[in-house]
Amino acid sequence: MSECAAKDAAAALARAQELSSTVRAGAKWYVRYQVVYGCAAAVVVLAIGLLSRPYGVAIGVGFWGLVVAGLSVYSARQRVARRGFGRWHASMIIAWGLLYAAVLVPGSIWFPGVVAWWVPGAVVVALPGLIGGYLEARR
Repeated sequence: MSECAAKDAAAALARAQELSSTVRAGAKWYVRYQVVYGCAAAVVVLAIGLLSRPYGVAIGVGFWGLVVAGLSVYSARQRVARRGFGRWHASMIIAWGLLYAAVLVPGSIWFPGVVAWWVPGAVVVALPGLIGGYLEARR
């Protein structure tokens, strides 16, 4: 390999490492996104389950709408997303939706206002965001 080709290869490798580092640092926003998502999901479940109807539903859904709108604006303003972001995000949302339904449906039917159902349920619903944020931070 010629000296010029070796310099070009070294420069290309250095640039690739620089870009990789930039993407890794720029993708840290998703950790915050997931933690906020998980905590907000817990608050919504608590509002719907523990506040009297229709106020709990109105407050929970209103709060959720504001959080989702804020997170959507926040994520749209980010310049980078890591490889596989779409699948990872979809998996988190699906897991959250399934857990949300598993807590909300039986809770609304059989356990309205029962703290022993709604507090653990809120923790369970928060898990996809919190675990996802933890795993994303470790990448």
